[in-house]
Amino acid sequence: MFLQDHISEFPILSAIIFLPLIGSFFILFLKNDPETQNQDSKIFALWISSITFLLSLLLIIFFDRGESSFQFVETRTWIQDLSINYKVGVDGISVWFVLLTTFLVPICILASWETIQDRVKEYMIVFLILETLLVGMFSALDLVTFYVLFEGVLIPMFIIIGVWGGSERVYASFKFFLFTLTGSVLLLVAILVIYSQTGTTDIVEITQTPISEN
Repeated sequence: MFLQDHISEFPILSAIIFLPLIGSFFILFLKNDPETQNQDSKIFALWISSITFLLSLLLIIFFDRGESSFQFVETRTWIQDLSINYKVGVDGISVWFVLLTTFLVPICILASWETIQDRVKEYMIVFLILETLLVGMFSALDLVTFYVLFEGVLIPMFIIIGVWGGSERVYASFKFFLFTLTGSVLLLVAILVIYSQTGTTDIVEITQTPISEN
């Protein structure tokens, strides 16, 4: 109970979100000969992603399965005039998406240990940034925050496919970008409609607000 009380007070979700991003900055400033730098980048990225996974396990361990509301909720004011906040939290579905993301990233790093030989440092940086964006997206409780992170995922994915993909990587990366961008435009329209109907981008408030059928 003592540990559970402290976990609820600690911003564990933000720690899980931003730890990979902080780790990517450390990798950015690694200075050694190319071979040592590549090896250090892989080891550091693996450590950071593994610690992030262990932190996400705490979400599962201390998640109250008898509670239907969002848990580990954190809120910070972002754009006060528009009532847009940095608000994150997880429910019984999104908590598993967070865990799956943090579980797969170290596996992907291990899988690329020998296959990625070119621009290893940059590859690890991009992958950790992608992890931050994905975890943030799955735990976002504000539509604007969700949309920004959803769009942000496009950038590292585009880079990973375009730089380290196969023989048709350039074509594949642009195709991926265009298809996802099309969906993003429709998503933006939906968010604007919801905001016009409810006057808020808070997902929790939106679910409790009756929306006109007209």
